[in-house]
Amino acid sequence: MLQTTRQYTRTALMAAEVVLKEMAVDSFIMFTIVIQPLIIALLGLWMLRDRPDAAIYVVVGSGMSGLWSSMVFISGNSINAERWTGTLEMLVAMPTPLYVVTAGRNLAHVMQSLLSMIAAYAVASLFMGYALDIDHPLLFIPSLFFTVVAFISFGLIMAPIFILSPAVDQFKNGLEFPIFVLCGFLFPIALLPEWTTPFSYLLTPYWAARALHESAHGGGDVGVVLASWAILLLSTVIYVAVSRRLFRVILRRVREDGTLGLA
Repeated sequence: MLQTTRQYTRTALMAAEVVLKEMAVDSFIMFTIVIQPLIIALLGLWMLRDRPDAAIYVVVGSGMSGLWSSMVFISGNSINAERWTGTLEMLVAMPTPLYVVTAGRNLAHVMQSLLSMIAAYAVASLFMGYALDIDHPLLFIPSLFFTVVAFISFGLIMAPIFILSPAVDQFKNGLEFPIFVLCGFLFPIALLPEWTTPFSYLLTPYWAARALHESAHGGGDVGVVLASWAILLLSTVIYVAVSRRLFRVILRRVREDGTLGLA
């Protein structure tokens, strides 16, 4: 068991390394995870130029937007890219389960997406003169860790859906900005109509954003942050369990239908 875990971990890390090298020279990916969130951050900072205390809220929110865009566009595209290049069948046929390789790829996507938060922080601090202080770093760092883990596991849910049907790729554009709004990345959900609140509570990115905002800019309410951590941890466990089942079911179906490589 221990040896298998080590082998899976090594495979996942190797997959992450390969993906990081690929993404470093991909202009579309760099725009998605760095330039677009930076534009969002600059617009937010400009609109809140009379509220310098809200700058860190915008910086964290723009970083969250980069994480979500990475999950929606890059994770899905990575599966379709394997299909287009004819390597998806080889990945599926490997002794190592596909979800292990996918987890490594998602790790690379999420870690590189954190560049958007760093870029926004640098621009706001160095070029716009905002004093950006994280109010509660001892809460912020674990919140960031739980956010990364939750997003990686959420990507494991999305991947088998893209394997099942390449047509899902057509709908991903519509999944980006509604999540920005419902999850309160750049402004509190209290500004939205009350009937939208239950939808926000059902979305894991909302709890990630809540933990990060509360520890970076909010009052540092330990109860709120701990509750967000608990929900993120529970979501991660559910996502991992469900994704493993999805991978088995969907891969068995595409093998039976012979549609794995069809676009």
